[in-house]
Amino acid sequence: MTAIASPAQLRMSFLRYALVTVPATLLLGTLSGVAAQSGYGNPWFDALQKPSFMPPGWAFPVAWTILYILLGLSLAMILHARGARGRGLPVALFLVQMALNYAWSPAFFAFHQVGLAFALIVAMILLTLVCAFLFWRIRKAAALLLIPYLAWLCFAGALTWQIRALNPDYLAQPGASADIAL
Repeated sequence: MTAIASPAQLRMSFLRYALVTVPATLLLGTLSGVAAQSGYGNPWFDALQKPSFMPPGWAFPVAWTILYILLGLSLAMILHARGARGRGLPVALFLVQMALNYAWSPAFFAFHQVGLAFALIVAMILLTLVCAFLFWRIRKAAALLLIPYLAWLCFAGALTWQIRALNPDYLAQPGASADIAL
């Protein structure tokens, strides 16, 4: 048979990719956060002064669930674009920025390295911008799905920066303890 795949076959092919990328992205993000004891309930984090624009605790799991779903769908779209040239670099950059994303919670919540966490966010923003540009050349919808993530990364960067500024005496310095006396 030399016919091109039907629209139904193409949808099923995309769904097969999405059935792997979406749960994997969500699961790895959840594991990273749980392993690092991220969020409210972490004694170190609870003791920090927070900026006035800090959202309530429930907002973070909701936002990250939505964002990880969008990221998984975006990746599935690029993987599904089999005939597209130059998919290797965008996929590799996407995976690197996701590795940085998964490293953020341990850096911030487990190791109390707020400066490193901020640097990770800056790197994620830059890599995601490059990914969005490269994704746009392959599948515009995949690039558009990265916009909410970029917006949240900028917001998370502002939160991290402000937490660092509001808590200079409590944050890890080279060679110093990162523990907060309670």
